[in-house]
Amino acid sequence: MIVKLFSAFFATLFFSIIFNISKYELIYCGISGFLGWLSYLLTFNLTSSVVFAAFIGALMISLYSRLLAKIRKTPVTIFSISGMIPLVPGAGMYKTVYYIIEEDYALSTHYGIESLQIAGAIAIAIILVSSFSLFQFKRS
Repeated sequence: MIVKLFSAFFATLFFSIIFNISKYELIYCGISGFLGWLSYLLTFNLTSSVVFAAFIGALMISLYSRLLAKIRKTPVTIFSISGMIPLVPGAGMYKTVYYIIEEDYALSTHYGIESLQIAGAIAIAIILVSSFSLFQFKRS
């Protein structure tokens, strides 16, 4: 599990470099991916649901990004987009296309629907945190 967490940290860090993030924010971007993947792994081990685990991971990344953006006075997207990299269902989309080519339509449908559910769960988590934060900051 430790290897997976540090892999998520470095993958997020290196994607942040590709995205041309300021060198002062790179470590925080790596921590974003680390926290999201930690939440994902812990939730997956408890529930065995990939979609719910992705939702909780994205929720944690969104909360962390909102908090850190306020503290560091930077845009939220710096931390949230790079932090979501480990959660993106790229392997599921690959398997979908692979099984279409292999003409196994049952498996391709399974992986395609699962990938869409994960993407939807990530989007809902981001929207949930964003809308909650708007109401919280308007009262101040």
